[in-house]
Amino acid sequence: MTGAEPGGTNAGGRWHALGDARALRDAAVEAIAAAAARAVRERGRFDVVLAGGNTPREIYRALAVAHTEWTAWHVYFGDERCLPADDAARNSRMATDTLLDAVPVPRSHIHVIPAELGAVRAARRYADAVRGLGDFDLVLLGLGEDGHTASLFPGHDWGTSPGSPDTLAVLDAPRPPPERVSLSAARLSRARQVIFLIEGESKHQAVARWRAGEGIPARAIRPDTGVDVLVESRLLAPGGDTPEP
Repeated sequence: MTGAEPGGTNAGGRWHALGDARALRDAAVEAIAAAAARAVRERGRFDVVLAGGNTPREIYRALAVAHTEWTAWHVYFGDERCLPADDAARNSRMATDTLLDAVPVPRSHIHVIPAELGAVRAARRYADAVRGLGDFDLVLLGLGEDGHTASLFPGHDWGTSPGSPDTLAVLDAPRPPPERVSLSAARLSRARQVIFLIEGESKHQAVARWRAGEGIPARAIRPDTGVDVLVESRLLAPGGDTPEP
């Protein structure tokens, strides 16, 4: 990944240290555009799973002006909160406001999780949406302060076994709202490329736990190609201090 300082292939992934949030954003946009170009060239379409949360917001805004074949994009979501469809806290709403309303991805290519139906019904519906789809070309994921990714939380079923369903109904998430829908770890791992996007001082302990080998949910995402972690370099230093140049 151009512009990223390799952090090594140990600690559960290929870690790429970026100097600050802007450098992380630029590296992410470059990597996403490259994945899209490769997928369209090789298969004629780009199947991408978008992450929710705060970290991707500026990445999506910057991505909106990238040069790519938007009409070949097929957009999916890693998880969703069970809230009304137009609620500002929905991951699909954030992605629409920052990216999808600004680019010519056909509406029929945008596969939103119908989480307003409730976790159980929505999980069943989304399982239908991804059934028959092969490996995703790119999965984007974030990292929570407790080590969660998508809506796979510590102490819950992550769907890690080969026979796990593609979608999970989360009924008792440890943070609001309690009902959510998530792609399972097994389904998220069926991808040609997985990129984690991590910034913000609050993520320091989660990064340290991941790199120490603890069994946090993020480590359950294990595609055959491994994962790439784009992370602010200060989060790799002991105590969260910025490393010396």
